[in-house]
Amino acid sequence: MTRQLAPDLAPWPGDVNFDYRLVARLSAGSSVNLGRMTTSVHSGTHADAYFHFDDRGLTIEQMELQCFLGLAMVLDVTQRKSLGEISLRELEWAGERFSTAPRLLLKTGGWPDSTRFPESIPTIADGVAQWLGGRGVKLLGLDLPSVDAIDSKDLKNHHALASAGIAILEGLDLSAVVPGVYSLVALPLKISGGDGAPVRAVLWRE
Repeated sequence: MTRQLAPDLAPWPGDVNFDYRLVARLSAGSSVNLGRMTTSVHSGTHADAYFHFDDRGLTIEQMELQCFLGLAMVLDVTQRKSLGEISLRELEWAGERFSTAPRLLLKTGGWPDSTRFPESIPTIADGVAQWLGGRGVKLLGLDLPSVDAIDSKDLKNHHALASAGIAILEGLDLSAVVPGVYSLVALPLKISGGDGAPVRAVLWRE
């Protein structure tokens, strides 16, 4: 459920494109093939550090790894994406299950093509972050480039999730994932002082 880092991966508007190229080649006489990568830390599937939107927030190497490792519940809200907001009413029925699977991944279908950046995306409604935090949720992941609207300036959902102690995982590819409870690993790279980091996100069932 990780989007492939490739030159055609659509970046956030104004951000840098992903680029990978060989700077040494066996075919040219080098002892190895050696690659160089240029990327935003928010390209594709990535974790946001709280420092991304708060100068006093945790940087990515300071985030608790347990947030990104453990049981997770995938909920399918694709039928609601046209409404613009994912309401608390759509999530309440799953509230009791967070005690055993305290990580929530929302399948919205709002970014179906990684090569085209979406013009608009569904977002969580006001109060959802606080409700999730009150039920012990450690992480919210979405198949979207952001937990806030594309044109958001105040990033209210980012701030609300951080205040609730919830880690943020963005840019997942949940297109082939059916709803249910899974084991999740989505560890961010340990970047000193980083405002975010790419992850390799994996789900499985025992």
